[in-house]
Amino acid sequence: MTVRQGAGVFWRWWTAGTISSVGSAVGAVALPLTALTALDATAFQLGLITAASYVAWLVIGLPAGVVVQRLPLRGAQVGGDLARAVAVASVPLAWWQGWLTVAQLVAVALVVSFANVLFDVANSTFLPGIVGRDQLEARNSLTSATHAATQLSGPAVGGLAVQAFGAAPTLLVDAASYLFSGALLRSLPARRVDAPDRWPPVREMIGEGWRYVTRHPVMGPGMWAATAVNFVCGAQLAVYPLYLVRELHAPIALVGVLLAVEGVGSLVGAGLTPWTTRHWGTARALVVASLLTVVGAVVVPLGTGWPAYLAFTAGNVVFAGGVVVLSVTTRTYRQTASPPDLLARVMATVRFVSWGAIPVGGLAAGALAGMTGARATLLAVAAATVLAPLALLCSPVRGLRDLTDLPVPAPAGGIRTRERV
Repeated sequence: MTVRQGAGVFWRWWTAGTISSVGSAVGAVALPLTALTALDATAFQLGLITAASYVAWLVIGLPAGVVVQRLPLRGAQVGGDLARAVAVASVPLAWWQGWLTVAQLVAVALVVSFANVLFDVANSTFLPGIVGRDQLEARNSLTSATHAATQLSGPAVGGLAVQAFGAAPTLLVDAASYLFSGALLRSLPARRVDAPDRWPPVREMIGEGWRYVTRHPVMGPGMWAATAVNFVCGAQLAVYPLYLVRELHAPIALVGVLLAVEGVGSLVGAGLTPWTTRHWGTARALVVASLLTVVGAVVVPLGTGWPAYLAFTAGNVVFAGGVVVLSVTTRTYRQTASPPDLLARVMATVRFVSWGAIPVGGLAAGALAGMTGARATLLAVAAATVLAPLALLCSPVRGLRDLTDLPVPAPAGGIRTRERV
């Protein structure tokens, strides 16, 4: 695949992702607050915007692996950044003209969603080509820790920026971060890829990736566990702003701070992942992490007044920490255990299913919150988190110390290739 050209390539890749992640964290606060403050959006409309932000995984999630395998990785990443920058920048422009509507916010979320799919599959496929197998877990942990740090600072900065400048203008920060990321990624070396003499039909390639993941004794249960957790994440994304602003009556600046505490849990989880997997084993760490997500999700909506803020903070930290350990461990395993010619399709298959649960969770929570309220909705969706540890405990993962203790199944077929740039 890629010819490794030193640590400098990784750090440029990492810097691009970091800047983009900071902007996205700011945008994640500014977009729903734009809907709430500028357009007085309802609970269902917030759920619709959240769902639109992730629905592309359901639409093109599976073909994305095939598309990325055929396209230059660098071009897919840069193109995704440019598309996202243009879409996000259209919101403040429309707001200044007085043309902004909820329909436009949904459309922007859709464009960003489709660009995210191709970008994320390309990005996760790019990493194993620029670092060695022995460094993958450490680099994945660093990436997750960096993402956690940006989630810690980004929402707080976003909340303050919205307080000072307004929600819609703050989205320009997000747009600028995508442009910077695209420019930096454009400086990376092109990937050397293996091109076949003749590409098989798209459906055949998709099916091969799907069968490999769903029949895999480790990747399959890991995917279903992630799906349960992401369903809850989608519900939380849709309901958190509503819960904090309209039920807890938190000031806008405090909303940003409360949303940012997720980054604390993610940072702790990323920092502890290498230690826990080394001392407990990757399989055991995975099961413990899934149990922590249940605890965190249940604690989030407890209490009233200041105790509610504390519960929200504690629950978010525990939930996010468990999610990151689960994410880093399963992602590293997929990157090392997947056959190279299947990696893009494996990543796309897993994300199609697990990330596809996010818009479903967002829509379900938005509809339920309109009838029962945000707190009751958060308690209801927390029950779905129990499916994560169940998926692992009802699989061969239960009896393992490390995920690698099970032999890796070989793919049924293969693609005869010749190298090209």
